[in-house]
Amino acid sequence: MLIIIHSETNRHTIAQNLGRSEYSYYFVLKEYRPVLERIGRVVEVADPQTNVDALYLECLSRGEPCVFLSFSPPHRTPVHLACPTLPVFAWEFSTIPNEAFAGEPRNDWRSVLHACGAAITHSSYTVNAVHEAMGAEYPIVAVPAPVWDRFAARGAKMPEQALAAAYSLTIKGLVADSRTLNLNAFGPAHLRSGDGIDFAAPASEQTLMLDGVVYTSVFNPGDGRKNWEDMLSAFCVCFRDVEDATLVLKLTHHDAEEALSDILHHLYKNQSYRCRIVLIYGYLADPDYEQLVQATRYVVNTSYGEGQCLPLMEFMSCGKPAVAPRTTAMIDYLSTANAFLIESTDELTAWPHDPRKAFRTLRYVTNWTSLCEAYRASYDVAKNQPQRYAEMSAQAVVSLQAFCSQAVAEQRLRGFLTQLFEHRAPALEAPQA
Repeated sequence: MLIIIHSETNRHTIAQNLGRSEYSYYFVLKEYRPVLERIGRVVEVADPQTNVDALYLECLSRGEPCVFLSFSPPHRTPVHLACPTLPVFAWEFSTIPNEAFAGEPRNDWRSVLHACGAAITHSSYTVNAVHEAMGAEYPIVAVPAPVWDRFAARGAKMPEQALAAAYSLTIKGLVADSRTLNLNAFGPAHLRSGDGIDFAAPASEQTLMLDGVVYTSVFNPGDGRKNWEDMLSAFCVCFRDVEDATLVLKLTHHDAEEALSDILHHLYKNQSYRCRIVLIYGYLADPDYEQLVQATRYVVNTSYGEGQCLPLMEFMSCGKPAVAPRTTAMIDYLSTANAFLIESTDELTAWPHDPRKAFRTLRYVTNWTSLCEAYRASYDVAKNQPQRYAEMSAQAVVSLQAFCSQAVAEQRLRGFLTQLFEHRAPALEAPQA
């Protein structure tokens, strides 16, 4: 079997695309690739319009099965190719787009899914949303990005150290530390005083020391789903008088000033507090990323919804319990055994690529009081209940193995693709425009 793969962002463009729309599909493709290579021959193409059908015709001539996996949302998935095409996509809203808008028929995802005949996504939540729109018999499988093996291996190498241990990270980029910043430089323009940050300065290498009870979140601050404002404000309130509580925000973005400015203003607004807030904008080599994971006691998520949430999956695979809401994709792997769960309520919202901003779906809003309770309870466990923390850590590893290991991904993908070929499903007919 030949498996053709493509993502709009690739290894040549990922640096300038960090934080832009759909950039994370590249990371999903990277995690899928080793598993796909166990199932068939894999060819990554740069231009589906010119490459895919040429490869498909070669396969036809020698009787070899062929499928094109487009790592993209359905509205960016080609439907006119002769080659059987399956979108591999993430989704975190209660309904899939079921209307055409902005002059693009593919914005009605039902038309794309019908043309392709089958699809791959990452959570049971999304499978249910697709079945709601397409019918319960529509062929779709949930296969999360298989990150567990790589990160569980890292976690196994990490010695368990005392809570008081200090960890040193080397960062090439920008570090903003609430303990050393002049926060008055980030207030309203007419009230600012003192030196701020020179965002135009060349990236320099610096050392960051972390200790105490460290909470970490990795996200793109330009992603409107992440709701970092609640994460930050609740932390500052809960730990206003707690010096050994630290929140590390590892920011993924292509522009430092754009990534940090709003968060720095929120650091100013939430004063005063004795806890520590650290913003990291820059590159972490693998050893330093591992040091960040090792220094971390809890991985934090306060988003309105997730298609799967790779950083949460990565840290939990390393044995780090979570502080997070059990909604959307997180339903599949969070529980009271491996996380301090945050309550949430649903509210109307728009599909993110709908310029009309029409209310057509739901997202999930964090209960701020519940978040505070989760922070306080998790801190108490880290400080005073080492046995419970160890149990939650072990359960995080086990739960994520069942959710996103390579073995699970291979079993699901192999079974799904085999069934499609054996039964000549509509996905393997040439899609019609």
